[in-house]
Amino acid sequence: MFVVSFLSLLLAVPALGLDNVTSIVGTWASGSQNVVTGSGFAQPANESFIYPPTTGLSYSFTADGFYEIARYRMTGNGPSPTCITGVMNWCHGTYELAPNGSIIMTPFGDGYQQIQDPCAAISNFMETYNDTELYPIWNIYQDPVKGYTLQLYQWDGTPLPPQWQVSPSPNMLPTQPLRNVTPPTNNAIVLNANAVL
Repeated sequence: MFVVSFLSLLLAVPALGLDNVTSIVGTWASGSQNVVTGSGFAQPANESFIYPPTTGLSYSFTADGFYEIARYRMTGNGPSPTCITGVMNWCHGTYELAPNGSIIMTPFGDGYQQIQDPCAAISNFMETYNDTELYPIWNIYQDPVKGYTLQLYQWDGTPLPPQWQVSPSPNMLPTQPLRNVTPPTNNAIVLNANAVL
């Protein structure tokens, strides 16, 4: 079933990543564009966040291979509607546009996230976030209303929310490690086990 749906996705959108209408360089944001990478979201020096008024995600890319991700999301809980989980997530590092059309993002090792869950034993905590991420399919197209639109697909073919170009220049924190952390010894990789790199 998964192979059939993923193959359908590949056939439905030909040559993703190859026929883009503009470069991936710049800053992209979803929804109301209140979540944007840069100094208005994450404060790595004191491992904190500036909360935007709405949820969303934002990616920035430089021409020389650096990226930054800012994510703010909420997850509902049907059986317990007051137990909404909120996650603020920030990471940055280097990216590679692989020959197979995928994007591989490798973090510097100083990313972090804050998780809030009023119904959990520990309702608010910070943790390191340094997962290497793979987006096997992506493309940039022209939306008639919003303009340039970046569409990233997760390892299983599920699309992330579309992101519209906020700026053709990247809005990012410095492209170097910004917190003193112990380097991870075994970095988790978010990959499709069958992906060809």
